[in-house]
Amino acid sequence: MDHLTSLAVFTRVVESGGFSAAARRLNMSVTMASNHIKALEDRLGARLLNRTTRKVSLTEIGRAYYDRSTQILADVEAADQIATALHTMPRGTLRLYTSTHVIRFLAPVVDEFLTRYPDVSLDLTIGEPMVDLIEEGFDLAIRTLPPPDSSLIIRPLTPWRHILCATPSYLEAHAAPRQLDDLAAHNCMRYAYYAYGDEWRFEGRGGGISSVRISGKVVTNSADTLRHLALAGHGVILAPSFVVGDDVRAGRLIRLLPDFQPVEFAITALYPHRHRLSTKVRAFIELLSERFAEHRRWMNPQDGA
Repeated sequence: MDHLTSLAVFTRVVESGGFSAAARRLNMSVTMASNHIKALEDRLGARLLNRTTRKVSLTEIGRAYYDRSTQILADVEAADQIATALHTMPRGTLRLYTSTHVIRFLAPVVDEFLTRYPDVSLDLTIGEPMVDLIEEGFDLAIRTLPPPDSSLIIRPLTPWRHILCATPSYLEAHAAPRQLDDLAAHNCMRYAYYAYGDEWRFEGRGGGISSVRISGKVVTNSADTLRHLALAGHGVILAPSFVVGDDVRAGRLIRLLPDFQPVEFAITALYPHRHRLSTKVRAFIELLSERFAEHRRWMNPQDGA
């Protein structure tokens, strides 16, 4: 059997979690996929995969072999791309997954991308929880919080921070917090997918991370709802700078505890291993990187918020 094809089958079995899913994606029979893995194991004289009735997992040798195989396949694809770069334009359907908050920045980039590359179509899905990009068939995800799947390639686009804030009317009725522990006396309305749950984290002026466990009457996966409730004077929120930055600048919301800066996150592009990075995905990521650099003033509340 062709060794390179067997490597490709092996990596797809690992990433799909089983032979059946890998075979479907490779448009081959399960038997053929199994034969490719057997050929590799026979060649090496070592088992690469532990097989059960429900899934497969890597052996210790398999893990090392997988890491090198993905790099080899990436190098082969890179060589092919170099050879065809001068006459290959992005084409096909770009399947993109992103969160609601990013759309205001993403939509103009999509417009520019589709205008620049008319042979590309877009399939855009919006959602808050992270999905399995490989299982769901997405080429790329644009997210505002750290991914739970560390096997993905992560390309930072721009840093951003939250702003801790409340309305002047709320602060007239409730003493403004002077220390992090004071937040325990406030109705702290929480975003459901905040990376640290009900433990809000901050950086002090002297360095180091401080945290406080908060509670409140509202937990939601809608940042717009939190903003609306905060503007109505219901409580304190820790909201993305690009969601409430205009309200802070206009005085509708007041930034709290200026000596404690919320920890930094990054809007990132996430995609599976590089050996599957197509021309359309690569071109879109490069355009994203250029345009999101222009938005950094909106992402960091120190820059004019």
